[in-house]
Amino acid sequence: MPGRFPLLGEPLPLDLINTAPSLGDLLQTPDDLRAWCTAQAHRLPELGADIDVADVSAVRAIRAHIASALERAHRGQRPRQLDLHALEDAQRGAPAITRLRWEDSGVTAARQRTGTPGQRLAAELAEATAHLLADPAVTTIRQCDARDCVIWFLPTNPRRRWCSAALCGNRMRVARHYQRHKAGK
Repeated sequence: MPGRFPLLGEPLPLDLINTAPSLGDLLQTPDDLRAWCTAQAHRLPELGADIDVADVSAVRAIRAHIASALERAHRGQRPRQLDLHALEDAQRGAPAITRLRWEDSGVTAARQRTGTPGQRLAAELAEATAHLLADPAVTTIRQCDARDCVIWFLPTNPRRRWCSAALCGNRMRVARHYQRHKAGK
C-alpha cells in the first residue's frame, strides 16, 4: 500500500479504523499518532508535538468503539450502548467552545477544545463518528472485498468493491484470472 497509512480521504472515522489493518496496528507510538494527525491536518485541529503514550491509548480506545459502532450501524443494526456512551464521554472529555477574537476590522470565530491532545483528538473523532452514524449513508459503508484486506470505505460509486482498484482490485482480478487458467489445464 502506498504511504504509511493505507487509505486516506475517507470520512475521518473510517480513516481511523483503517489504522488497524490486518498487517498490524499503525498507531503504536506517539510518533505514529503524530504522523497520522499530520496526514489528517486539513481535517483535524492543531495538536502540536505534545502527544504522548496516554494520548495514543485514548485514541486506540475510541477507535475500538468507533469500529464497533460503525460495523453494526452499516449492517442496519443498533450499535451497542457501551460504544455510544464511549463516544459521548469522549466528547464530554474535551468540550468545544467558539473562541471569538477581534482581528483588524472584524470578529473571527474559531472552534477550540480543552483537554490533553489525546482527549481533544478523541473528542473530534467521536464527534465525526456521531455525524457519520446519524447519516443514512452509514449503511453504504463497505469493507474491501479482497480476501486479506480489512480496509473500510464509503463508496462514491455503488459498484465499488475494493479499497483501491489499482491495488486490491488488480490483485483480485489477477487471482481470478490465474484460477480460471489453472482450472483449464
